[in-house]
Amino acid sequence: MAIARLHGGPLDGQVLPLDDPNLDSLIVPYSETQVVYQRKGDLENTGEGDGPTQAEFWFVQAEDEVVPDADHDRD
Repeated sequence: MAIARLHGGPLDGQVLPLDDPNLDSLIVPYSETQVVYQRKGDLENTGEGDGPTQAEFWFVQAEDEVVPDADHDRD
């Protein structure tokens, strides 16, 4: 199994399982929209015994405007 490390955007710092380590981009559901992350760099930890294979993904865009904690501002 491989993992995706997400950087930037609303999912910054999250680690997700990655079924296909050769993916170039991820579209991830977030609240009522979707966010897009693109892979940058080579795969890491691809050898035996060095942990799960890792890919770095960086935030590109959100399908709609992402407003963190939008429910908190409603009365």
